[in-house]
Amino acid sequence: MAAKNILVTGGAGYIGSHTVLQLLQEGFCVVVVDNLDNSSEEAIRRVVQLAGDAGKNLSFAKVDLRDKEELNKVFASKKFDAVIHFAGLKAVGESVQKPLLYYNNNLVGTITLLEAMTAHGCKKLVFSSSATVYGWPKQVPCTEELPLSAANPYGRTKLVIEDICRDIQKSDSEWKIILLRYFNPVGAHPSGCIGEDPHGTPNNLMPFIQQVAVGRRSALTVYGTDYSTKDGTGVRDYIHVVDLADGHIAALGKLFQDNCIGCEVYNLGTGKGTSVLEIVTAFEKASGKKIPLIMASRRPGDAEIVYASTEKAEHELKWRAKHGIMEMCRDQWNWASRNPWGYGSPESHS
Repeated sequence: MAAKNILVTGGAGYIGSHTVLQLLQEGFCVVVVDNLDNSSEEAIRRVVQLAGDAGKNLSFAKVDLRDKEELNKVFASKKFDAVIHFAGLKAVGESVQKPLLYYNNNLVGTITLLEAMTAHGCKKLVFSSSATVYGWPKQVPCTEELPLSAANPYGRTKLVIEDICRDIQKSDSEWKIILLRYFNPVGAHPSGCIGEDPHGTPNNLMPFIQQVAVGRRSALTVYGTDYSTKDGTGVRDYIHVVDLADGHIAALGKLFQDNCIGCEVYNLGTGKGTSVLEIVTAFEKASGKKIPLIMASRRPGDAEIVYASTEKAEHELKWRAKHGIMEMCRDQWNWASRNPWGYGSPESHS
C-alpha cells in the first residue's frame, strides 16, 4: 500500500511538530505549511533529525493559509489523502485586544483552506478545536454534548470553524471531518529536542513555570487562590503533547477506516483535573528548582474547574492518554533545561 499523503497546516508549531513526528514514524508522507508567525523552522529541522530515515518523507512550504495562490500551488503539487489543520493564533488575552487579527487569521485562513481542499477533491479533515468552546461549563467532566459558548474571540473562532465544518459536511456527504477539542497540552518530546516555544509572554501555565525555572522570569503569578477546589487554585485537565499527537493519528485512522463518519467531535484530555499548585509542586520535584509564587486575585473570565470526559475518544478512537503529571513535568523540564530560549537565543527573545 502506498504511503498516504497528509497536509499539516501549522506543522512547525508546538502540537503540530509533535504530530508531524508521529506521522512520519507511522509511515505517512507529510507536507507542512506554516507562515512561521508563532513558530520556527528549526522545529521542522529537528523533527527531520528525530525521524531518522522517515525524515525524507517531510517537506515544508512557508505559506500563509490566506494566500490563495500559494496554497493552491501546494495542493496542485501532490494528491493529499487528508489534512490536519492546526494553523491559527491562540492567545486568549491577545484575541480580546486584537479581535480582528484573530477573526482574519483563523477564519479567513480556514475558509481559504477548505476552498482549496474542495477544489482539489481532498475531503478528509482533522481540525484542532479547543475546550474553550465549552465556555464556563456548568458541570464537569465536559462531555462532547455540552452546550457550546465561547468567552473570548479566540474561542469564538474555534466555535465558528466547528459550525462551518458541520455545515460543509451537511451540504456534501463526501466530507469526513473530525473535530478534536484539546484540553491543556503540556510536556515535550522525551528527546528534549522539540517542545513549546511561545513568542512573547506565555499565556499558559506550564511555559510560564518553565521560564521561571530557567531564570527568564523571577516568579509565577497564581491568579485566584479562593476557588472552591482542594487548594483554592484553579483546576484544569493537562495532557501530554505526545498523547495529544497520538490522538491525531487515531483520528486519521478513523477517517480512513470508517465510511459512515460525517462530522464527529472528540475531547482529548486525561479526564482528570490538576490544580495550579499541584502542577507547581510536580514541576519543582521534576526540576529540583524552587518556583517563587506571587498570589493574585482571580482573573475575570477564568473558570474554576474544567476537565474532560474522555469516554467517547476511548471507545470510538481506541485512544487514551498514557502519561501522568510527573512525566509531563519531567519532559517539559528536559526540553526547557536543554533549550532555555526555546528554538532561539536570548537575543531573539529581547
